Amino acid sequence: MPQTIEQLPNGLTLRQDDRYFKLGQDSVLLSAFACPRRGARVLDLGCGTGALALLLYRPDLRITGLEIQQGALDLFRQSIADNGLEMTALHGDLREIRALLPHGSMDYVICNPPYFDRNAGKNAPAPEKRTARQDVSCTLEDVALACSFVLRTGGKAAFVFRPERLWTLLEALSRVRLAPKRLRFVHQHAAAAPSAVLAECRKGGSAEGLLVEPPLLVESAEYRKIYGMET
Repeated sequence: MPQTIEQLPNGLTLRQDDRYFKLGQDSVLLSAFACPRRGARVLDLGCGTGALALLLYRPDLRITGLEIQQGALDLFRQSIADNGLEMTALHGDLREIRALLPHGSMDYVICNPPYFDRNAGKNAPAPEKRTARQDVSCTLEDVALACSFVLRTGGKAAFVFRPERLWTLLEALSRVRLAPKRLRFVHQHAAAAPSAVLAECRKGGSAEGLLVEPPLLVESAEYRKIYGMET
């Protein structure tokens, strides 16, 4: 399969091919929303070809990507080498997280979880891409459990998800002591319904103190700045 190389907004490059989901708005916006502290140990859960991990890259962060699809992980490893970075690309199934990473070993998790229920109809992705976008190989509950296991108490996780399934996400997180602390909805423009939601939670956090941030509008200077189109 021919590879392509995408220039990311932060100047790094990403190797891709048509077998796997390519760089999209979700990863770009989640990388801008996430805020790991300096020196944090970060896990990109289900990292695919590594777009989100590369977008989030800072020299002080210790980033690990976990991915079940070997081909996607190989592309991520090539991108790491292309950019001369120090990251860990780990092959494995997040449902077996206890055998892959130590308990409480991460300060921050980033994840673009499966959007679609395995029984989704017309909105379901093509079969070759269902691993990344439909909960065939793992459920939302599996994702939440993996996040909770690897996060230290007080650690945080950030997700991008579909607004119509937001309650499903929050329910799954709350069952494993991940309390939502920040929400931000993404809209095409001020009069449009949201097309995505960004959520950050804290392990062991209380149910109080949820911050709903101002909406992020695609038709805005802030959005263009995230994409590196404005300074």
